[in-house]
Amino acid sequence: MTRTAIPLEERLVVGLDVPTVEEARALVSRIGDAGRFYKIGYRLGFSGGLDFARELVDAGKKVFLDFKLHDIANTVEEGVAAVAAMGVDLLTVHAYPQTMAAAVAGRGESGLKILAVTVLTSWDDADLAQAGFTDDVASLVARRAQQAREAHVDGIVASAAEAARIRGIVGEEMLIVTPGIRPAGAEAGDQKRVVTPADALRAGADLLVVARPIIRAEDPRAAAQAILEEMATAA
Repeated sequence: MTRTAIPLEERLVVGLDVPTVEEARALVSRIGDAGRFYKIGYRLGFSGGLDFARELVDAGKKVFLDFKLHDIANTVEEGVAAVAAMGVDLLTVHAYPQTMAAAVAGRGESGLKILAVTVLTSWDDADLAQAGFTDDVASLVARRAQQAREAHVDGIVASAAEAARIRGIVGEEMLIVTPGIRPAGAEAGDQKRVVTPADALRAGADLLVVARPIIRAEDPRAAAQAILEEMATAA
């Protein structure tokens, strides 16, 4: 997966933020051909989602495991090697230098792409200060983006509000994956740094992660299709 060769339909990543595999499977069925790329996080992952990830891979879907790994280097490396053997496409780790280096070693020559999480999109400057950081969000994102480039990971996870600045740091080869995406007029929910789909692409994002506006819609397929149509206006 290179950023310049990603078709529009694969730039939308549907977040399967549901509690059971049965609900996830039903959603994938309802979304149909409007969804080609799916994200599995902790909630579903710890409820049978890893087996379901393999099911999606076998069905020809692309899969993003959003597990944000961070541990001692050996543990991260071995864990990433196990994920690489599953045939999924993307995996997140936290953007700490040792963690990123271990993840790159663990993925080896597989097709797995490692994404570094800079600052969670639910955090703002006040949250960073409370956690003991002296940087503001923009400064910490920039520093971690540079470290990610030096670690040779494949991409960055960050708010689209920081995408343009990140692109200037990491260059044209690395992916920028943006959660916190909300269609025009949608509620922000628990996200504090949100951007519309078209604006995110214009800012330099490559993949857009959308969960609630699709999976909680009365018609998830129509909701996904509407977002794809909004994304198309960014061209």
